[in-house]
Amino acid sequence: MHDFDEVTTLSSGTGAEIHLRRMNPKGNARAIVQVNHGLAEHGERYAPFATFLADRNYAVFVHDHRGHGMTKAPDSAIGLFGKGPAGENWKKVVADVHAVNSHARDCFPDVPLITFGHSMGSMVALNFALSHPDRQDVLALWNSGFAGGLQARLAMVILSVERALFGSDAASRMLPRATFEAWGKSVEGAKTPFDWLSHNEESVAAYVADPLCGFDASVSMWQDVVAMGARGADNTAFTALDRSLPIHLTAGGQDPCTKYGAEIRSLAGRLSALGFLNVTTRIYPQMRHELLNETAEPGAEAVMAEFADWVDGFTEAA
Repeated sequence: MHDFDEVTTLSSGTGAEIHLRRMNPKGNARAIVQVNHGLAEHGERYAPFATFLADRNYAVFVHDHRGHGMTKAPDSAIGLFGKGPAGENWKKVVADVHAVNSHARDCFPDVPLITFGHSMGSMVALNFALSHPDRQDVLALWNSGFAGGLQARLAMVILSVERALFGSDAASRMLPRATFEAWGKSVEGAKTPFDWLSHNEESVAAYVADPLCGFDASVSMWQDVVAMGARGADNTAFTALDRSLPIHLTAGGQDPCTKYGAEIRSLAGRLSALGFLNVTTRIYPQMRHELLNETAEPGAEAVMAEFADWVDGFTEAA
């Protein structure tokens, strides 16, 4: 059983009351890891990762994004980031991340900060870094892709039609078919629609049983996700980022969400072409989407250890 050291509520300038979890380092804080979770899940699922990092003397902060978990906002609900213009509510998500970032730095001043994101959380993490390039010392983007061009435009057209027919708050019918449902069907011999997450049957069963996981995202939320992906696919958006920023990219070689790691390799290639100097890419051939929960070789703990070893190289003990 893994428990966070502190669970609290943090007020954001967006009006959100952010559900925030904190794991304190076992000794002097080496650095802060700020975790951004994925779509249709919540921060509690990162307790084992937080515990592992705390044992390595990292302070860990994990919050529920608006529209997820226990975070509340007057213009939000489960599956809905907000009620602003189409494709613009992700900016409130990023503003909430900034609020957590500021709080974490107040709690542990004068140590480096790692902005970490898994899946949709990596889209949030990258968009936060693009908007606030001076607010992290390391960036970790795991298990996601950044689609622009025709793919993003087509998705937006489909979502615009759904919005006109059913409203922005209604669950999208088409995007889940192209994503979650398609990924579930891609796993041969799958026992559940969510076996694409990992080979860990216990973790998948817990996800399926969790009322705060696997929900249908709204048309509006999908528009925001597509918008974040499109921004991350735009090379001009990277102008403000320091080319020496350490960036850690990783994916599972059996993850249909990242096209079996191809999306991460593509991002690595773009970053290299843009002149980024400290990009590390790791594809785990036997793993699926949730590397932090995997039982396939080399196992979740080995993935955590490899990441911590890499981050150690860019941090110094306080």
